[in-house]
Amino acid sequence: MSFTESDLLYLAKRGTSVEQAEEQLASIEHGFPFLKLEGAAAVGKGIVKTDEPQRDAAVRAWKDYLEAGHRVVKFVPASGAASRMFKNLFAFLDAPYDEPKTDFEQIFFHHITCFAFFGTLDVCCSRLYGKGVKELLAEGQYKAVVEALLGADGMNYGKLPKGLLEFHASLEGTPRTPLEEHLVEGALYAADADNRVHIHFTVSPEHRALFEQKAADVVRHYEQKFNVTYDITFSEQKVSTDTIAANPDGTPFHDAAGNLVFRPGGHGALIENLGDLRSDIVFIKNIDNVVPDRFKDDTVEYKQVLAGILVTLQQQVFDYIRLLDSGKATDEQLADMLTFLEEKFFCTSPWFRPDGVGSDSRSALMTYLRDKLNRPIRVCGMVQNVGEPGGGPFLAYNADGSVSLQILESSQIDMSNPKSAEMFSHGTHFNPVDLVCAVSNYEGEPFDLPRYVDKSTGFISSKSKDGRELRALELPGLWNGAMSNWLTLFVEVPLSTFNPVKTVNDLLREQHQL
Repeated sequence: MSFTESDLLYLAKRGTSVEQAEEQLASIEHGFPFLKLEGAAAVGKGIVKTDEPQRDAAVRAWKDYLEAGHRVVKFVPASGAASRMFKNLFAFLDAPYDEPKTDFEQIFFHHITCFAFFGTLDVCCSRLYGKGVKELLAEGQYKAVVEALLGADGMNYGKLPKGLLEFHASLEGTPRTPLEEHLVEGALYAADADNRVHIHFTVSPEHRALFEQKAADVVRHYEQKFNVTYDITFSEQKVSTDTIAANPDGTPFHDAAGNLVFRPGGHGALIENLGDLRSDIVFIKNIDNVVPDRFKDDTVEYKQVLAGILVTLQQQVFDYIRLLDSGKATDEQLADMLTFLEEKFFCTSPWFRPDGVGSDSRSALMTYLRDKLNRPIRVCGMVQNVGEPGGGPFLAYNADGSVSLQILESSQIDMSNPKSAEMFSHGTHFNPVDLVCAVSNYEGEPFDLPRYVDKSTGFISSKSKDGRELRALELPGLWNGAMSNWLTLFVEVPLSTFNPVKTVNDLLREQHQL
């Protein structure tokens, strides 16, 4: 790929090497291979279904871990704008009619007083129009109410991030934002031995000041309510993770000024932010998957269950690595390690089997075991499939011929292959983005997380800029290819722990009402 002299100067200014840009353009041109599947994960085959005694033991293990003084961080990707939440209302503003016609529009206006933001909207309408919401609706001024909600002169919900919207009413009388709900969650399952709660939000640059101000406004209230001290930090997706854009013919895309165009690399870029945290355990959960207090019990219990299972497995992993490093592992112990990988993490190899230990491959086996065990670990909650779009749990082949658990998107699966398509269609569970991660090794040092990314699992998408089509490269997703080479276990969690808000009317569901 040849770049112009001005392109080379632009790349140098950005700190992007020519090799890196050429590699990205090649990926856009050639795409990414589909993953070879062994099957969809299911209960008993990659997904663990716990009973009450197991959950009780896991919760105790987690509480003991916290009391031992380990550092825990709650990591919340929160950079997404809320504009897609309101796409139906934006469409209403552009519609050739002035009163609600679609089912969505009629439900929104009929239940408008049930939204937690209604009080703020009412005040906003009075300021803008000298009339409250109910009076405006009685006069048929439906679009004026929506303008007050979405417009820059009103509440600006069309441009704000989800994390700062008033999602839930509360018994305290003040509506709560998702940011606040995550503060509450953190106090309930992630407070350390000193009652400190570490929460990290990844935000967009244009919204960072708003997040920081909101956190400063509410933190004292929640510290007093839960008798904790919060350590709230923020970061932005690194510019260095942006990817070059291409024309449909694969050549570099230039803007109207003649400059190369780079785009954010997607949530997979956040593996860099995650790697910058200095923590033993990290909880990961999307910003919009929160509920009011009366529905939090299941969320809190299962977060502790996932974490307790994780730290229990991690201790066994650490013991095995130390034994391998000692050089004193017996054939029986090596067989135990292989069995552990197979039974606990469903990780298998065609080259090494527990009944084959003791052959001439002993040295290679020890190298294989240490490589597989000395990795970041994640335990991921999985809910039963209810038809939600998105990724799911699978057993997939790795480059070395081994099989391990992966979270895959449909775009990573060859749907033209009848066998793969059947595996996908028969998937029993769905990924709700509910992860607990161990990101430090057995010596307490942080893993270099970008080392464990499978670079062959990115995505190519079609976008547009200035009315022109372009092809964009998204990095391997944070819980997809960015964690491909982690030790992974899936645990079934109840559907009650999965309550995302994709449209504004989702806030009318019982799970989001006081």
